[in-house]
Amino acid sequence: MLPSLPGFRTRAERFDDMVLDSAERLQDMWGKQLDGVLFAVDEIPPNLEQLVAEGTAAPMGSYTPGNRGEAPMIAVYRRVVEQTAGTREELQDLVHDIVVEYTAEMLGVPPETLDPVYRRRYQ
Repeated sequence: MLPSLPGFRTRAERFDDMVLDSAERLQDMWGKQLDGVLFAVDEIPPNLEQLVAEGTAAPMGSYTPGNRGEAPMIAVYRRVVEQTAGTREELQDLVHDIVVEYTAEMLGVPPETLDPVYRRRYQ
């Protein structure tokens, strides 16, 4: 398939791009405060089977503080997020909100102050 056609990129690659776009938006707005933060995509959360067995909802992402020279990391769980969103537009909005929420947790600020469009696209 030609690179110019929409089907050239896999669904996982398009999801990675959404996370990267959101991370870059926040980096542009917050600059140095986000230097060194890693943004990642995992297929499913670790211990998903245990969460399901306990009847607990699967998280859509996670924040892991940096320690001992390791950078802080924000992960988005692709399969959980994809199952939650209905359309491609909803998926993109949801991915952005998840990135904002976990970045806000890391910085210790409310998500609404981190990005002015947080959750405003739904209204």
